[in-house]
Amino acid sequence: MSNKHTAIRDLSTIKDFIRWTFSRFQHSDLFYGHGTDNPWDEAVQLVMGALKLPLDFDRSMLDCALTQNEKKHILKLVHKRITQREPLPYLLGEAWFMGLPFKVTKDTLIPRSPIMALLENEFEPWLAHYPLHILDMCTGSGCLGIAAALVFEEAEVDLSDISEAALLVAEENIHRHQVEDRVQAIHSDMFDNVSDKQYDLIICNPPYVDADDFNNAPKEFHNEPELALTSGDDGLDFTRAFLSQVAEYLQPNGILVYEVGNTEEALQAAYPETPFMWVELEQGGNGVFILTKEQLIELLQEQN
Repeated sequence: MSNKHTAIRDLSTIKDFIRWTFSRFQHSDLFYGHGTDNPWDEAVQLVMGALKLPLDFDRSMLDCALTQNEKKHILKLVHKRITQREPLPYLLGEAWFMGLPFKVTKDTLIPRSPIMALLENEFEPWLAHYPLHILDMCTGSGCLGIAAALVFEEAEVDLSDISEAALLVAEENIHRHQVEDRVQAIHSDMFDNVSDKQYDLIICNPPYVDADDFNNAPKEFHNEPELALTSGDDGLDFTRAFLSQVAEYLQPNGILVYEVGNTEEALQAAYPETPFMWVELEQGGNGVFILTKEQLIELLQEQN
């Protein structure tokens, strides 16, 4: 008898399925890095997410029996997680970022940017004034820009992306978090369709994974949109073009907050004279820098 039929027959309660899912994950070659970092947390989140139950569900209720349809749904998700190495947020259609739920699809990256830690601290001490105009470029699901709108409640926020499919997801998240009066989604190839306005704060989590890192990445990452991950052999194609234009879109005292992850070393080699302010992130992560408008103008002059 197959594992599926055995599970439907022998397992009954919520905690039965959490234990069984954990056991399956422990014996599978999975990568954890899209919301959890171990098989137990992944199993709990899959089962509770599949049942649309909160993670702080009353423990005494974990003895509740499941219906046949609920059992089949969980087993289907476990099967896809193991055989297709599909990240859990795609299976559930939702990811959490800064304590907020965001819809995600395979057209968007799964939210995990370490820029979150800076946003939670309102970009202190680098942001000299309250930002009234914010741009989140390469927005994907819209998580960074929408979270910024919720942190800076008087700000107007533009979300831009080259992917129309990603922007449809971002627009759903704009409505979900009820910020449509201050947040708009713009379909744009970099700055092509961004208006001539200048921003107090520009946030960008662009494609930056180099070819070697992408080819050697766990299979889970190959379920994410390659357009949002890779940018040439050294991962800097987008960044070079972006840094050559972004200064004109910043207010005189505005700042750029930018993520390059493991491409940090390649970026420093490409711009040896640029004083990137690399941020130490208390919750982990790397490759986030901050530049002022003045520093970006100096970068352009050095390149020319």
